[in-house]
Amino acid sequence: MREAFVNVDGLKIRYLESADNAVIRDGKSKSHPISKRHVLFIHGLGSSSDRWLDIPDALSLSGMHAVAVDLPGFGGSDKPEMDYTIKNFAKVIARFMHETRIDDGRACIVGHSLGGYIAAELAIENRSLVDRLVLVDSSGMLDGPTPLLEQYLDAAMNPSKQSVRSVFEQLVANPIRIPEVLVDGFIYRISQPNARHAFQSAFYNSTKTRLGANRLRKINDSGIPVLIIWGSEDRLIPLDYYQIFKRELKNAESVVINDAGHAPFAEKPALACQILHRFLSE
Repeated sequence: MREAFVNVDGLKIRYLESADNAVIRDGKSKSHPISKRHVLFIHGLGSSSDRWLDIPDALSLSGMHAVAVDLPGFGGSDKPEMDYTIKNFAKVIARFMHETRIDDGRACIVGHSLGGYIAAELAIENRSLVDRLVLVDSSGMLDGPTPLLEQYLDAAMNPSKQSVRSVFEQLVANPIRIPEVLVDGFIYRISQPNARHAFQSAFYNSTKTRLGANRLRKINDSGIPVLIIWGSEDRLIPLDYYQIFKRELKNAESVVINDAGHAPFAEKPALACQILHRFLSE
C-alpha cells in the first residue's frame, strides 16, 4: 500500500492505496480498469487507516483496488476546528471518492464502528456510490454511550499509558493482544493539535444521534448487498446491537467472529480477510 494525500474541499486527507492500482495524479492520470472493484475502508473513532493492517493489501493482491482513508480529524488528515458529525463525515467521504475516482458505482464500503455509521449514512444518501456495504461492529443504533465508550472518551481526553491500555485491553477478547506500539500510537495521535476536539465532537454526535430503524431499512429497499461482521466479545458495542442491525437489515449476510472483541479484523485478520474476500467476490 502506498501513502498518498488528496485535497477534499480544502482539507488534506491522508489515505493508503494499493500500489498496483493507484491513480497517478502528476498530469498523466489514468482511470481504473473497468473490471476493478474498489474497496474503501473507513476506520473507527480515534483510529486511522493503518488499523486495517494487511487486509487492504491482501485484497489488492486478488485484483481489487483497495483504499483506506484517514477521516478528517484523525490519523494523518487535517484536524480543523469544525463539527465532526456523521453527516459531515459522509459528505467528505463522498467528495473523497470523487477526487480519487472511485465514485463509479463499483465501490464496496467497509466501515468499522464510527466508520460503519458513516458508511451506512453514505449508502442511504448516496446510493449510486455504493455497490456493496460491510458493517463491522458498527455504531449508528446506540441509544447513548455504553460504559466502555465513556471510559474511552475519558482516556482520550486524559491520555496516559495506563488509562489507554486499560481501555484497549477491554476492547479485545484477550488482553495480551494489545502491543505497546498500539497504545503509544494512540497517545501520539490524540496529542496532535485539535485531535481531542475531533474525538470529543465525533463521540458525542455518534452516540447521541441514531440512524433509526426507518432510515436503516432504506438500505434494504435500495438492494445494496450488506454484510454484518461482529466480534463475539465486543464490550464497546455489544452483540445486542448486532441483533438490531441483523433484524432491520433482513437481507444482509451476518457473521459473528468468535474469540474477538470490537475490532475482529485486527484479532483474527486471516479469517476476516477470508470473509471479506468471499463476500466481495460473489
